Amino acid sequence: MFELLLCSMLTVFPDYLFRRYVQGKRLGRDINLYTVWYELRWGITACLLLTVSLITLIFYYHPSTKNVTAIFRTVTILPETTGRVAEVFVGVNAKVQAGDPLFRLDSSEQEAARETAQRQIAETVAEAAVAQTELAAADGLIQQAQGAYQQSLDELATRQELLRRNADVSVREVERLQIAADGRKGALDAAVANKRTIETKLSSLLPAQKASAEAALAQAQVELDKTLVRAGVAGTVQQFTLRPGDIVNTMIRPAGILVPEEAGRVALIAGFGQIEAQVMKKGMIAEATCIGKPFTIIPMVVTEVQDVIAAGQLRASDQLLDVGQIAQGGTLTVFLEPLYPGLLAGLPPGSSCIANAYTNNHEALAAKDIGTAEWLFLHVVDTVAIVHAMILRMQALLLPVQTLVLGGH
Repeated sequence: MFELLLCSMLTVFPDYLFRRYVQGKRLGRDINLYTVWYELRWGITACLLLTVSLITLIFYYHPSTKNVTAIFRTVTILPETTGRVAEVFVGVNAKVQAGDPLFRLDSSEQEAARETAQRQIAETVAEAAVAQTELAAADGLIQQAQGAYQQSLDELATRQELLRRNADVSVREVERLQIAADGRKGALDAAVANKRTIETKLSSLLPAQKASAEAALAQAQVELDKTLVRAGVAGTVQQFTLRPGDIVNTMIRPAGILVPEEAGRVALIAGFGQIEAQVMKKGMIAEATCIGKPFTIIPMVVTEVQDVIAAGQLRASDQLLDVGQIAQGGTLTVFLEPLYPGLLAGLPPGSSCIANAYTNNHEALAAKDIGTAEWLFLHVVDTVAIVHAMILRMQALLLPVQTLVLGGH
């Protein structure tokens, strides 16, 4: 309507003035309800053509959309393990900070596993103490075996010397002493090997067993910590109705929802028509008005333009996709952030909004090699943005009226 009125001031109105004051025709006599089309046909035709062209120019270079939402993501309150609720620390709509405990599952099994690991560590330490005493005993056995072996060698050497001198010594007795010396040598080797076994046990086996027990303790502690569910971010707990005794399942029964403090208060996500894909650019200035914040125009800036259309995504399945099944074309997803901090304060997350984006040709107009026709066209494009800005402000004024008065309340 606004474009039609504007175009009529440039076409129908001058045509009427020409016929009224130049041709001398009078309104109500020569120009009446029945002859208005014939008398003002050139102005009306030009007005309609100019209106269509102006609307096309405005909506293409300065796109508008009502598909704007302060989208936010919630955090599912879900433990890492299935269990029975033992204790609940917060209630519905409670404000929590990151790290605050929310609820605790029954941890008797995890505590038993931790106690078992602690006992294994203590057992390993006790075995190490026993091995130290065994090592001291092994040293004594080695000394004893060395003495016995040395005594056998000395006695054997004596008997061999007497036998060499043809003394009253039999060969059998020397052989018996040799066998006895070999046996005591074996006892000495066994004592040394036993000491090495104990040393290996002290240096390798027991530390490895202790490390395994400590790892089991750490794992048991991790499993125990999983039973205490904490808030990952600061926010508000919603739909949290757990009570002691409830069963929480990690797959089919979450405990509730946590709405982060910054959810929906950072940016607006808008869906523009696909025809705007060549116009929407990162850095464009935009404006938005939201039903959750009436009579307010929020200056925005385009921070990101999604380079794919979500409606065309394909998910692998056991059936071939028929493109005809995509009944409705998707929109171009655009991320809008406030031009200044704090402009989205007071806007409830999830609010629906209306947004305009404005094409800016300042750099193109500043170019030295720009032609006259292009210069004029770009000036027209930038100028007609005020029309869309005025329409958005009219929508901001009428939106509460449409919602409260004309919306069936």
